[in-house]
Amino acid sequence: MNDDHPQSALREWRAHIRHPATLTALVVVGAVLGIAGPLNTDQVLPLAPRILYWLATVVLTYGLGSLCDAVLRGRLAHLAFWTSVAVRAAVTGVVISGAVLVINAVTFVWVPPIKDLPVFVATTFVIAAIVTIGIATVQRQMARDVPAPAPAHAPVRILDRLPIDKRAPLVALSVEDHYVRIFTTKGEELVLMRLSDAIGEVGPTRGAQVHRSHWAAFEHVKKVQRVGDRAILTMANGTEVPVSRANIATLKEAGLLP
Repeated sequence: MNDDHPQSALREWRAHIRHPATLTALVVVGAVLGIAGPLNTDQVLPLAPRILYWLATVVLTYGLGSLCDAVLRGRLAHLAFWTSVAVRAAVTGVVISGAVLVINAVTFVWVPPIKDLPVFVATTFVIAAIVTIGIATVQRQMARDVPAPAPAHAPVRILDRLPIDKRAPLVALSVEDHYVRIFTTKGEELVLMRLSDAIGEVGPTRGAQVHRSHWAAFEHVKKVQRVGDRAILTMANGTEVPVSRANIATLKEAGLLP
């Protein structure tokens, strides 16, 4: 069992739930449901409280459902796809059914009568399960469409541009006029080339362009310091690499920032 999986799943979930597209979708869905007033909510709540009710319901149920799915997906990776999806859908359905019951109890001081409870829970369960299955199917197709990563033994071609005594794991790349300074764990060298070309030669080294003039290898990031809406990376060799505001999300996706 990978003890880091819960933390990895939580980072993945936080990045997803905080993404502007996710937040926008949740707000739009909640607002539309609030205005439409389904399930007789238009009869028992005025417009403003109704919109707040549906916003809370959509955000809470989607947040809990996506969190359950993120945690379970890695834990159940050893199972066949549809077996994994069935288990995830079942657990998510139970969790969301409970969440809806709590929201209604708090908002309306009401829970379904015992005789209606099975139908209420079953309806919520089925909706949650359908959403889970739909998301899982889309994720599976997206994974198939992603090109296979370069094999671990693929060459880091940019190292061929360095003196032999400086050829070592890549740490960072930085632009200096028309040159790129190449940092490795054994030193640095200034090479006449464009940053885009240099990045194209890093091979399987896991990293990203974090600034218009800088690229950093994630494995060699020793410290991340937030400076306003930007950041500074301190690399293993002591080099400091600035991170632009637009690339903060890249660090979050890489698990370097919460």
